[in-house]
Amino acid sequence: MECLAIERNFLSGEIPDCWNHWRGLGYLNLENNNLTGKIPPSLGHLNLLVLNLRNNGMFGELPSTLQLSTSLIMLDLSDNHFSGSVPAWIGDKLSKLEILSLRSNNFDGHIPQKICQLQSLRILDLGHNNISGAIPKCFSNLSAMANKGNQNTYMFQWSSISTNNFFYLRALLVLNGRQDVYSTILGLVTSICLSTNRLIGEIPKELGSLVELRSLNVSRNLLIGNIPDEIGNMKLMESLDLSMNQLTGEMPSSFSNLNFLNHFNVSYNNLTGQIPTSTQLQSFGNLSYMGNHLYGPPLTKNRSTNRTPTDVANNGSRSEGSNVNWLYVSIVLGFVMGFSGVVAPLFYIKSWRHAYYRKLDHIGRKLYMSLGYYR
Repeated sequence: MECLAIERNFLSGEIPDCWNHWRGLGYLNLENNNLTGKIPPSLGHLNLLVLNLRNNGMFGELPSTLQLSTSLIMLDLSDNHFSGSVPAWIGDKLSKLEILSLRSNNFDGHIPQKICQLQSLRILDLGHNNISGAIPKCFSNLSAMANKGNQNTYMFQWSSISTNNFFYLRALLVLNGRQDVYSTILGLVTSICLSTNRLIGEIPKELGSLVELRSLNVSRNLLIGNIPDEIGNMKLMESLDLSMNQLTGEMPSSFSNLNFLNHFNVSYNNLTGQIPTSTQLQSFGNLSYMGNHLYGPPLTKNRSTNRTPTDVANNGSRSEGSNVNWLYVSIVLGFVMGFSGVVAPLFYIKSWRHAYYRKLDHIGRKLYMSLGYYR
């Protein structure tokens, strides 16, 4: 048997440790089941090209025998409960890996430097773990993300007695802010996701050399410092998420070069200054920028309407005070004019005063007679 795919069923229990007799197996997909337990060591003795155990309930550390699977091009262990450090032998021994997803597990420790030896790696997803330490600067050595090469169709073919069969490799990826299955266009995707970990330090400027990268997500970490200008060199970038860190300084003007963005988020950092002008950056809503001290379109038309400097605030106070003063002046002038036009003549012109009093007396008598009539 060359291919075993039993995904999206209700398989439960542990995977039996009896794979030594399946030496011809190249594709094993057990995703979306209810499997538990550890990865059996005998799986490492297979000459697998693809191992997909995504979305089960498996746990424990990765068996060292997996480093014998030197032909692996895809290793997807995401959405389980695996723990321990990300093994350094992944980078040292699995040199043909193109897709590595350890997303949503309990891995801890640092990202091993030897991951940078994976020259064919196109998709790296370590998101939603407990990984700490800094982002390795040597990620710039991931040449499949830096150099334009042949795009793999990820089409697998095997023969049976009566016919030849083929299928496209599928992978569930979190890109553009959402989770989707990629199949026929999987070979076009290049992605790094390190979100929701405990990574510290600055974003390495060396990442800017990965000019073929389409998606970068380092959100929800503890990253500090300025956003490197070199990120603007990644002109094919379609999705960039730097949100929920502790980044400071201004957004690099080089971001104007990112003309293919369809997902962008720098919210909830400590960024300041004006948003660089570009067609793409102005196409995103306030949610992409909120939680910072940024100004300019699409947030506001100018600085004074968003983050008001001291001198503008002072001028505004004086202007507001001036408006209030004019209000008081108009009230006083109205009172004076009314007093001088109506009340003052009663004091200073004797004939007007007598006529006024006679009129009041006449009105009073009429009211008195009216009241007496109704009684």
